[in-house]
Amino acid sequence: MRELKPDKNRKSKLFKMKKIAIFLLAAAILTACSTTPKGPHFTVTGKIIGSDSAIFVLTKRVEGRNVKIDSAMALKGQFIIKGGAVEYPERVSLTIKGRRAGIPFYLENADIVITGNIDSLSTAKVSGSKTQDEYNEFQSALNLINDKFSVLNEDYKAAKEKGDKAKLSELEKKGDEIYAEQTAMQKDFVTKHPASFYTPTLLNSLSYELEAEEIESYINKLDTSLAKVPVIKELLARVAVMKTVAIGQKAPDFTLNDVDDKPVALSSKIGKSKLLLIDFWASWCAPCRNENPNVVKVYNEYHTKGLDIFGVSLDRPGEKDKWVQAIKDDKLTWTHVSDLKYWNCEAAKLYAVNAIPANFLLDDKGTIVAKNIRGEELAKKVKELLTLKK
Repeated sequence: MRELKPDKNRKSKLFKMKKIAIFLLAAAILTACSTTPKGPHFTVTGKIIGSDSAIFVLTKRVEGRNVKIDSAMALKGQFIIKGGAVEYPERVSLTIKGRRAGIPFYLENADIVITGNIDSLSTAKVSGSKTQDEYNEFQSALNLINDKFSVLNEDYKAAKEKGDKAKLSELEKKGDEIYAEQTAMQKDFVTKHPASFYTPTLLNSLSYELEAEEIESYINKLDTSLAKVPVIKELLARVAVMKTVAIGQKAPDFTLNDVDDKPVALSSKIGKSKLLLIDFWASWCAPCRNENPNVVKVYNEYHTKGLDIFGVSLDRPGEKDKWVQAIKDDKLTWTHVSDLKYWNCEAAKLYAVNAIPANFLLDDKGTIVAKNIRGEELAKKVKELLTLKK
């Protein structure tokens, strides 16, 4: 074996080689950080006054929690976040680490620029996102309607303090007109923007007031590119459930515990009266509590003539006492059940209930003959159906 002759220059050569390797590695990292992804991608460039050294975090909502997409530190008030292709435009939020304030916007495969001030990030300007532009277009029109509601609300408070019932009635009708204007505006946007990725959000909002066939009709007119959006998939699933509880369908059976923790099946109540009203409500729901006096009035007038009510509460877990107290306070003297699961109520899911108060009127065979009728309309329908059964 040969012994290598010691080389006094060996260490210095190795040192130079290491320096070159480190330099090349650093250059590679810098190149990687500044390289724009190939193919569809997004970039978010921030120009935020006063944000030197602030860390900006891009997040999105996933199953009720914020999930980090990426982050970047601002240098001289600017930063850039780059990423690969997003499957479809979706709502995200840009926040500053250590601060609550942030700005939501639609992220899509585009060069998006956000300009503003660190102390008012929520009002920063977002440009470069087509979906965000469409969102802004709708919000501008909506703000005009919200202004009308604000004025109406002040007038309503004043009339209520004076006890002016005539004025209150007039303002309630005006409120209905403004609400109808808002609904019409939503429908108009959905119709005129069938390829907008903001449309699914609006359609979902509208769905609370629409029947299954109407929702399905709107979805069928949308661009096929929107089919992959989760909201559309959820709406289609909801439509399928809604069809099972449409007027003319047999009411699906379910069993929940009553206030004494005893199970009561819906089927055990069907046939015991000429009409049975399934009433979805909750102690925390102000509109429900406001409607309860009317439901009590209808029950008291028509119970002996063949009407019964089956109350289903969407009260929260651990709040049985509030549910029971509300039953007592509102004088709701019929059968009540609940699984105390809030919006995860099994019966509510079965009946596609996503807003309360909600109700389903059944005949003595368990067939749904009317749904979501309130106020005077409820009394008229009950009277009409009971008269036909004489």
